[in-house]
Amino acid sequence: MTLVSAAPWWVRPGLDIGEDGRLRVAGRDAEALAREHGTPLFVYDRARFAENARRLQAAFSRTDVPFRLRFALKANPLPEVLDVFRGLGAPGTPESIGIDACSPGEVLRALECGWIADEISFTGTNVSERDLDVLLAHRIHVNLDAVSQIERYGRRAPGSRIGLRIDPAVGAGYGAHLEYSGSRPMKFGIGLDRLEDALAAVARHDLVVDTIHFHAGSGWLADGLAGFERALPVAAEAVHRARAAGHPIQEVNVGGGIGMPAREDERPVDLDAYAGVIARHLHPLGVTVSAEPGDGLTKDAAVILGEVVTIETRRGVTFVGLDLGWNVSCAYFIYKFAQELVVCRAAGAERTQTVTVAGHINEASDVFAEDYPMPTVVEGDIVALLNGGGYHQAMSSTHCLRPMAGAIFLDR
Repeated sequence: MTLVSAAPWWVRPGLDIGEDGRLRVAGRDAEALAREHGTPLFVYDRARFAENARRLQAAFSRTDVPFRLRFALKANPLPEVLDVFRGLGAPGTPESIGIDACSPGEVLRALECGWIADEISFTGTNVSERDLDVLLAHRIHVNLDAVSQIERYGRRAPGSRIGLRIDPAVGAGYGAHLEYSGSRPMKFGIGLDRLEDALAAVARHDLVVDTIHFHAGSGWLADGLAGFERALPVAAEAVHRARAAGHPIQEVNVGGGIGMPAREDERPVDLDAYAGVIARHLHPLGVTVSAEPGDGLTKDAAVILGEVVTIETRRGVTFVGLDLGWNVSCAYFIYKFAQELVVCRAAGAERTQTVTVAGHINEASDVFAEDYPMPTVVEGDIVALLNGGGYHQAMSSTHCLRPMAGAIFLDR
């Protein structure tokens, strides 16, 4: 099998190719791990979580803006993952990582894993009385995204401090379907056209607004930075209007959404450019900036290993069938994120054929890649789906009563 001389685009510390041409994760042979533990299997490189967090913190340290990093727990709530983030800094220190939660269950998981209430920011939607029972019991700071929700919260907790999630009416995402704001109304956020209504509801319940929050969208890459930046002046206007109403805005939360490349032609977000545009727009406001990435801290920290169980040509198309389905890896099925697949025994091999890679769920749309270049592959091969660290295991199910995948956590 012909090997490509240059290292593939995805090679990094902790995910590389040995001298024998085989894929290694955290220094371990990927195929050997699959044979030992069975497939499908998540293999985590825990050091990568810390590396991603520190890179983002370092980018903001090169600006003059106070910065607070939180992890969007919904991306991966596993205790073995949260243990890494908890260990990066004691509560209240610049090195620490807080938590962005979007459900009471996530709040409770964060508390169980060692976070204190002051480190947790809750931004949910359609919050119920049952949700408020938990949030208020633990004194969690809440960003509210609707006038109705301000009224509901205010009736329960008059005089409290809250944040407002705004709808900036511009967005950025991996695709248009992952933009969380734009020209059409979305389920999230208070538009500036209703900000006075929101502030009136705040006043009725003697609430204090200390945070402005927005989220432009999910999975955006380098070409999405301009769309993200267009939301910043809207956030700044919301700060000015809230302050004019007497509210001490101390923080602007710019949400998450930073993606990671999944193919060679995709370009990552330049973190210094990201921090720079935020600093340019928000530094004059004298606020602390917070961000709450999920994929941006977790996505490339795991691979998913599966076995090739079928090679079949159907009407001229070669199908490569795996022993896992979208119930384990939903990135393409739900979000249409591109996925890169690597044959573990020949990780740098030349890609000489075009195939469709499919899963074993009994649905036609259970595919991982279509018209996709791969090296020669045979039944029994172990392949790795890259970028398996975020929004995969957290969203796994037993659809069709297929079992969820196992997981191992490696430290290098």
